[in-house]
Amino acid sequence: MSSAYVSSDEIRDQFSSAMSAMYQQEVPQYGTLLSLVEAVNREVLAANPELNGALQESDELARINVERHGAIRVGSADELAMLRRMFAVMGMEPVGYYDLAAAGVPVHSTAFRPVADRALKRNPFRVFTSLLRLELIEKAELREQASAILSSRDIFTANVKTLIERFEQQGGLSAADAEQFVQEALETFRWHDNATVDLATYDRLHNEHRLIADVVCFRGPHINHLTPRTLDIDEVQRRMPSVGIDPKATIEGPPRRDCPILLRQTSFKALEETIAFADAAEGKHTARFGEIEQRGIALTKKGRELYDRLLATARESAPKGADNDAHQAHLAEVFTAFPDDYATLRREALAFFHYHAVKGVPVQGPVSIEQVDSLIQQGALSVTPMIYEDFLPVSAAGIFQSNLGESSHDNYGSSASQQQFEQALGATVIDEIELYTQRQQASLEQALVQLAN
Repeated sequence: MSSAYVSSDEIRDQFSSAMSAMYQQEVPQYGTLLSLVEAVNREVLAANPELNGALQESDELARINVERHGAIRVGSADELAMLRRMFAVMGMEPVGYYDLAAAGVPVHSTAFRPVADRALKRNPFRVFTSLLRLELIEKAELREQASAILSSRDIFTANVKTLIERFEQQGGLSAADAEQFVQEALETFRWHDNATVDLATYDRLHNEHRLIADVVCFRGPHINHLTPRTLDIDEVQRRMPSVGIDPKATIEGPPRRDCPILLRQTSFKALEETIAFADAAEGKHTARFGEIEQRGIALTKKGRELYDRLLATARESAPKGADNDAHQAHLAEVFTAFPDDYATLRREALAFFHYHAVKGVPVQGPVSIEQVDSLIQQGALSVTPMIYEDFLPVSAAGIFQSNLGESSHDNYGSSASQQQFEQALGATVIDEIELYTQRQQASLEQALVQLAN
């Protein structure tokens, strides 16, 4: 990229900050949540100097304070395809395919995020992006009406489309263009308290599924949550009521562990917001909420299979009506079958790691991939956990459902269609397991070259 252009990493950083500021204005409890997470993170680091040192050494500490993920839902293939082009300006690519229909939410999704190590360390901003599956609306008349409503709107400003085209033609944006791009792109995600339909239409769509009404009935796909990253989600969950935030009943994902894996998430209940309908009627709408996440190590295919198997066992045997403490205790018991030390996770190829050459340590014997265990024992090679950068479909559905009410479908059948999603997207989604595999291999090869020289 020409030095005359601002880097995509810088544009993503600016956009993430602007989005956070906007959402804090729109949802004041999000600001309260940020303060709570910051306080808990500070206490965890003060109480655990070893963790503090490890995060600093791996260059992970700086990113935690700026780290956010957002979530949006769009209604048409054209909207999804233009979002892909918009996120490309910010160096964000579609990673992973998620089918939420099987869990009762009529969407399928991907996560737009940076993929290179350097970009992730700068700002790992992610947007979990869902496409409404109109074909899952059972009533043909309602399905056609929803499609007609969506086809009559444009969720992008004319200026942002011009700037996206300029970026694609030039290979970058000037500082002035980048600043304007951030402001114009924000408009797609801004909350609008006036619906584009009358109350009767909204009610019909709402009765089919609350999420369908949320996607179809507004001028844009308003960001429905922003998520800071905490180092202790159990403590955040415990403290939320003390700062006036009502948390969801249980934390989603794996249990608390010495070596955190994948992703744990919780949220506060969706706001009830007043909206004006096209026929001048007033009503209430609940869609936007706050979420918190705690990220652990990325798992290999073998590790994910074990995780999925244990999670299924835990769900099948879960005590009914359990509160979060009982739920976590049950999960922890089931997950004793999942190794909880990094050495075993690496040796059994259950998780991904970064490899690093250790300066000043004399190497005994050959330097090769076959000698990795020996080099680690010698202290010449060190490993650090590779953070999971993606999402869990069961957890995402659980968060959505907790904020959409209990009247949603149990499921829409097994109807995953990655091919249909990619056709709408206009691109192939990146396989996240392959991405982690490549990053681990690249770090190992680089470390071995450094040791050999």
